Amino acid sequence: MKGKIIIFSAPSGSGKSTIINFLMQQNLNLAFSISATSRPPRGTEQHGVEYFFLTPEDFRQRIANGEFLEYEEVYKDRFYGTLKEQVEKQLEKGQNVVLDVDVKGGCNIKNYYGDRALSIFIQPPSIEALRQRLNGRGTDSPEVIEDRIARAEYELGFADKFDTVVVNDDLEKAQQEALQILKNFLNE
Repeated sequence: MKGKIIIFSAPSGSGKSTIINFLMQQNLNLAFSISATSRPPRGTEQHGVEYFFLTPEDFRQRIANGEFLEYEEVYKDRFYGTLKEQVEKQLEKGQNVVLDVDVKGGCNIKNYYGDRALSIFIQPPSIEALRQRLNGRGTDSPEVIEDRIARAEYELGFADKFDTVVVNDDLEKAQQEALQILKNFLNE
């Protein structure tokens, strides 16, 4: 039986990665989609394992050929995207494919797959709570945090375009809510 698509989007600091990692351990036959990028491999990263590493020219050609479900040029010649062929291979294997993408990418993938995809938006309880989380990480400068807050405010405007919104005001509760939503979708 073919797998299904699960799309996650959220502002930075919403707890999305923590929730996804929890769900990946729940024996639901979930597998991450392997993204493509035009950046060079870092450390021990391998082509086809962490990413598909493409040249900027190859990435542009694949965009022109319509091979991506979604993509973004984050910086000049620095692309990230999701290849249709890779997702289809995983679905054919019966895997439920998890995509962790930005809000525009999430909307594009949902539009492409329709009812075969579930789109989940992880929302912080408030912008102020998000600011506290980002400050609490201690990894970003005040300027970077303000950029992330501005982006979060923009991304929150997309929440109603997702199938469901999980408000992460209590991590354990948010994890259980996401788990139940996922189980219901996978059992349809």
